[in-house]
Amino acid sequence: MAISESRIENVHALAKGYVDRGALPGYSCIVSCGEDVWFRAYGMRDVERRLPVERDTIFRLHSMTKPVTSVALMMLYEEGRFQLDDAVARYIPAWANLRVFEDGDEDSWSTTAPERPMTVKDLLTHTSGLTYGFMYSHPVDAIYRKRGIGGGDLQAMVHALADIPLRFSPGTWWSYSHATDICGYLVQVLSDMDLDVFVHERITGPLGMVDSGFTVQPAAVERFAAPYEYLEDGRFARQDDSEARPYLTRPKLLSGGGGMVATIDDYHRFARMLLGRGEVGGVRLLGRKTVEYMTMNHLPGNQDLAAMGQRVHSEAPFEGTGFGLGFSVVLDPAAANVIDSVGDFGWGGAASTYFWVDPQEELVVVFMTQLRPSSSYPIRRQLKTAVYQALVD
Repeated sequence: MAISESRIENVHALAKGYVDRGALPGYSCIVSCGEDVWFRAYGMRDVERRLPVERDTIFRLHSMTKPVTSVALMMLYEEGRFQLDDAVARYIPAWANLRVFEDGDEDSWSTTAPERPMTVKDLLTHTSGLTYGFMYSHPVDAIYRKRGIGGGDLQAMVHALADIPLRFSPGTWWSYSHATDICGYLVQVLSDMDLDVFVHERITGPLGMVDSGFTVQPAAVERFAAPYEYLEDGRFARQDDSEARPYLTRPKLLSGGGGMVATIDDYHRFARMLLGRGEVGGVRLLGRKTVEYMTMNHLPGNQDLAAMGQRVHSEAPFEGTGFGLGFSVVLDPAAANVIDSVGDFGWGGAASTYFWVDPQEELVVVFMTQLRPSSSYPIRRQLKTAVYQALVD
């Protein structure tokens, strides 16, 4: 496999165009294919202070935290701490009597019994029946907002969710949700370690991901990219600086679904570990078969997201895309309407970050910026085209 030195510059031209017209503050991108590695950074990590994006800039991962948490939980699976078809209530007894929303609103509702109990696998695949309050697409989302789900700590979240109905019976639908936060809680229960400690000792530490974690270290604050938000006129505005404060001290809520930060090289090393089927640079986190199992489609009947999910976010195309244990998985590039390979897997974050791994092409791509929401522009689809057209051997 080889990257054309001239054609890969289309990636920079694409991203630079967004920056130059004021649509993105800045970006960095790594593309590695076999031994070839390409990197570019352009624009500002802090527009107001005129600080450029550099190789060691630290970014909010948001939902690109989810694959890290999924790996953490599967490391414990390999140790025999649980089975994927175990009922979640086995580890969270307060969830033994979860019900499914039937009718009503955020103030009053009726429920019915689920068709079967929620399993650990349901959490990893987002088929659990949980949701996010920011979805604004179902009365249960409104209940989450009213109850303040996502505030407090993990234990408080688990306790609060015990009294809230599920959106649907587990296994019958796909819905993006707090499920990976609950995976992080299970990591704590099963390992008897706080999530941030487990991730440091078992994942980021061994991989040498020195700037990755749930906090930005004091000496690294200057490298922390500022957060920006899309405006309707195509420009962006800086979010309040208070948005950065939760990252400067250990957070009360250790969010396995969205709480980590990392540099691009740190996350690239994590992704290279996945390409290596659990191993990179002599460090092995997972067995080969475990990674292969995690990155196959686990949606019932080998369905895609279009058949099982609602179009409430843009982390991946819905047609031709399935979901594994922590990652989207490409099933049919033709149906997805984007250049791709069957078996590609990856995910993105709310601030327009994105990564994918293509085992067929020995390809890893990591793209970093800080613009919310991720649906502002189709840059992820454009990025795939720009990368794949550069593969010439």
